[in-house]
Amino acid sequence: MNTQKLYYTLNEFLKEKFGEKVKKIPLDAGLTCPNRDGTKGFGGCIYCDPKGSGTGLYKEGKSLDEQLRYFLELFKKKNFKKFIAYFQSFSNTYAPIEKLKKLYDTVFIDPSIVGLAIGTRPDCVDEKVVNLLKTYQEKGYYLWIELGLQSIYNETLKLINRGHTFEDFLKAYYLLKENDIPVVVHIIFGLPKETKEMMIETVKTLAKLKIDGIKFHALYIPKGSKMEEMYLRGEYKPLKMEEYIELVAYALTYLPPSTVIHRVCSEAREEDILAPTWVSKKMEVINLLRKIMNEKKLYQGKNYQP
Repeated sequence: MNTQKLYYTLNEFLKEKFGEKVKKIPLDAGLTCPNRDGTKGFGGCIYCDPKGSGTGLYKEGKSLDEQLRYFLELFKKKNFKKFIAYFQSFSNTYAPIEKLKKLYDTVFIDPSIVGLAIGTRPDCVDEKVVNLLKTYQEKGYYLWIELGLQSIYNETLKLINRGHTFEDFLKAYYLLKENDIPVVVHIIFGLPKETKEMMIETVKTLAKLKIDGIKFHALYIPKGSKMEEMYLRGEYKPLKMEEYIELVAYALTYLPPSTVIHRVCSEAREEDILAPTWVSKKMEVINLLRKIMNEKKLYQGKNYQP
């Protein structure tokens, strides 16, 4: 990566890898999570959207096949020719292996699907899952796994009802990396009781692991989530847009230049959340981030220490 660039975007990475723009197709396979079905808890994380932070199309009666065909038709009209099938909603390795194989196989109905991205939890990754994933790599598909970590601090993970520890994350991470499966890590800024120093420390720790990719999220309060009551009682105050953007700007400087930045901010519709409403203004956030990084002469990798 050229360090004159502010940060290494997913669009850049995919264009380098495939020689053209590649579009992700968001999919809802109708799966759940051990933190929702009673295995580890009910209701999920305290900030969990009832839709699972995805499209919610499965609950609307749209099969995986229907979702895929709909988005392929939509994006092909916009002149995209290659696609990554992205299993987004809930934990997409949390099901019997036979069911997972059937779901993953479904997406390759069209030769324009060149890869697979799977969002899941660290405690839903084991050797059986890894062995299945490797079969798709062997067939020539590009693959990455997205692990929801959110924070390296176990006290935070317990507070937000994650149902796993940082050690669980490390176990899954090393298992995937030992098998040459790229890992994208999700983290959240603005979690209850975390200081800005703690948030940056999470990024520094991930930088030492040389993670393949990262998604930054700002904590927002979906309507119907457990966070809603906390917020309405005045027990939680979300980050202001300027605070969040400055945190991300400096966080990027600690990451290796090779880490792909898949996302710099959460995305939510204003009508679905209580606060902070600025997360519904994605381009405004991105433009301000770039402005601040230019003004402060910040760029990804500037403060990275191998």
